[in-house]
Amino acid sequence: MTTLDFFYNPEDIEAGIDEAGRGCLVGRVYAAAVIWPKNIEDDVDLSIIKDSKKLSKKKRTQAIKLIDKYALAYNVAWEDEKTIDEINILQATYCAMHKALDGLSIEPEHIIIDGPHFKPYINKEVDFVPHKCIKKGDNKYISIAAASILAKEYRDNYIVELFNSDPKFKPYEWDNNKSYGTKAHLAAIQKYGITKYHRKSFGICKKFS
Repeated sequence: MTTLDFFYNPEDIEAGIDEAGRGCLVGRVYAAAVIWPKNIEDDVDLSIIKDSKKLSKKKRTQAIKLIDKYALAYNVAWEDEKTIDEINILQATYCAMHKALDGLSIEPEHIIIDGPHFKPYINKEVDFVPHKCIKKGDNKYISIAAASILAKEYRDNYIVELFNSDPKFKPYEWDNNKSYGTKAHLAAIQKYGITKYHRKSFGICKKFS
């Protein structure tokens, strides 16, 4: 039971993809890929699985339990700040997306992506896998919504763990802002400079690289 569509192309094994952390100033960008089965029973309540931005952490945790139970396959991958600075955030996001697809236990025959852009994916047989970019796809398809939840939760957990790894990160308040460019985060950069985890190719961070 869900208000979202299960498939864009119901005849194929279809993977939905989304990312988290593209706009952050620190650390990794994450991507997740999810394949949903064709035979979910109508009485299974999947209504909590929606765009991750609409969910609290508690609800994302509940949603991930459902994804883990009912998804046919899923995988989460990332690229770090060094790669982001070397090849730019868009290309690093594509790399993370491709890694997420590479790690699936089942090869997709079709891919749907949240947003307007994607770098064509080549599978293990060196064949291009057809794809469709969908504006606001995380509000339309359950596989993309599930991917958005996984990517955000893994990314948020990573940045909080990073924040807690060293007391000198406390002024940046990553536990609250998840390393986005909030007023407190920007003020801390101005006062203390950047850490080794900041993306040196990003905005204010360029001044300190």
